[in-house]
Amino acid sequence: MSAERQTQRDPRQRPERRDARAWAWAVRATPIGPLLLAATDEGLAQVVFHAEEKTAAEAVARLTRRLGAEPMAVSSAVPGSLPSADSANSTDSADSASAPRCAEHLAEAVRQVESYFAGDTKAFTLSLDWSLTAGFNRRVLRELAAHVPFGTVVGYQDLADRVGEPGAARAVGVAMGSNPLPIVVACHRVVESGGGIGGFGGGLETKRTLLALEGVLPQPLF
Repeated sequence: MSAERQTQRDPRQRPERRDARAWAWAVRATPIGPLLLAATDEGLAQVVFHAEEKTAAEAVARLTRRLGAEPMAVSSAVPGSLPSADSANSTDSADSASAPRCAEHLAEAVRQVESYFAGDTKAFTLSLDWSLTAGFNRRVLRELAAHVPFGTVVGYQDLADRVGEPGAARAVGVAMGSNPLPIVVACHRVVESGGGIGGFGGGLETKRTLLALEGVLPQPLF
């Protein structure tokens, strides 16, 4: 059974909350492996690396708990597609008016991510839902998103300095590891000040591939 069918029909899922939010997800093949993208009415909320079936199912289950509602099926998020009537009915406790918005945000995210890997998109212009991060982590990630563009890198210490926390270089590393929006909020651009590649939640080969795609490979890498 596919992850999508399992999450829609599992009777063990908890009831939807009053504050439930409509959301949708899709998996897309990329040069770094399958990516899961999930969007709410506010925008893209999560990107998950290595989203084979088990990983995707686990990610969807976590998001279902966090967002308080079952995901909508969006015809595999083909750009321009909208949810079916059946999938819309599966999110009764969520704002039904937000259903088309989450589908549209998802379709646009799919389009821009595919364009990025094709070498055409250098800056994402997506609406983002920051609700899966908070506090210091959100501050650091917003700084990264706003001021570290395509083709550049920044050190962990430099990023800590930029948010006014010079003693928090290690905490910056933790924030990068918990980033719910990798690639779009480009934590692969954060490297060690001495020239090393640093860590990466998606794996070092993935980080090298993304930096190579952007034409930036801080030395030494190998």
